[in-house]
Amino acid sequence: MGEVLSQNEIDSLLAALSTGELDADEIQKKDERQVRNYDFARPAKFSKEHLRTLEIIYEHYGRLLSTNLPLYLRKNVQISVASSETVVFSEFSNALSNPVILGIVNFKPLQGQIIIELAPNLGFAMIDRMLGGQGVPIDKERDYSDIELIILEKIMVVCMQLMKDPWKNVVDIEPFLERIETNPQFAQIIAPNDMIAIITLNVKIGDVEGFMNVCLPFLTVENVMDKLNTKFWYSTMKESSDEDYSRYVEALIRRVDVPVKAVLGQSRITVNDFVNLQCGDIIRLDTKADDELRIYVGNIKKFMAMPGKQDDNYAFRVTSVIREEE
Repeated sequence: MGEVLSQNEIDSLLAALSTGELDADEIQKKDERQVRNYDFARPAKFSKEHLRTLEIIYEHYGRLLSTNLPLYLRKNVQISVASSETVVFSEFSNALSNPVILGIVNFKPLQGQIIIELAPNLGFAMIDRMLGGQGVPIDKERDYSDIELIILEKIMVVCMQLMKDPWKNVVDIEPFLERIETNPQFAQIIAPNDMIAIITLNVKIGDVEGFMNVCLPFLTVENVMDKLNTKFWYSTMKESSDEDYSRYVEALIRRVDVPVKAVLGQSRITVNDFVNLQCGDIIRLDTKADDELRIYVGNIKKFMAMPGKQDDNYAFRVTSVIREEE
């Protein structure tokens, strides 16, 4: 039951209407409820908060890719989040070209699969770079050969494994690549009318630029939807001290491979002598047989050592360390 007005309130309301202070049409409009259209064919299962959290996850993912892919491609890689949106799966699959690069990834322990789509120009640029080229895509798109698919599979496995860390604040995932498809018709992982979230990454490899799309079906992330919000995300982030961060960086550096070489000595000969070298010829070095060897780490002289052997292998024993001030 609505609120009952007193006689004084009724008189005041009638007086305001007669003087024009209140408009009856405006009062009627205020009482009307705003109606919002709802498309049952495209239910809004992903909110703006969900998409924002997914953008944060894949911003972290993009930084990891930018750091790790240059180790394989030997070229500068820049990756950033371009956009995020929700569509039905049929719209996503119908917009794919043929051939296309689709990595079908099992998102364990979450049920279902996700899709990583790589633009064809990026795929051919990666293949060209992995085979020793300049990383230039082909002018005309074509189907991929079996050897090219094996190379792409290795790149996709790297991209897939790097997805573990960005998701750890939401759920510990153990993704694995099930297969690579080049025909969109064979990548129907969910029903055409099911909703998906698409995170689009802008990828630049040298001068080649394209998009990488990550397709996340609602059925796959449904069990963790309550954790896909920025409040939960930041509350689960562990703040590490500077000392812990330094130890972490030190542990990473300790696992880096560095080239080490032992130099027996040096010599100078003419081009004529070099061309006429035969088996059994002797080249005289600038060191004696019992002199210490110079040990280089990279191009920096770091140690002095004596030559020897261990089992059936050549070896050297470090006798002194050369400090930076020396």
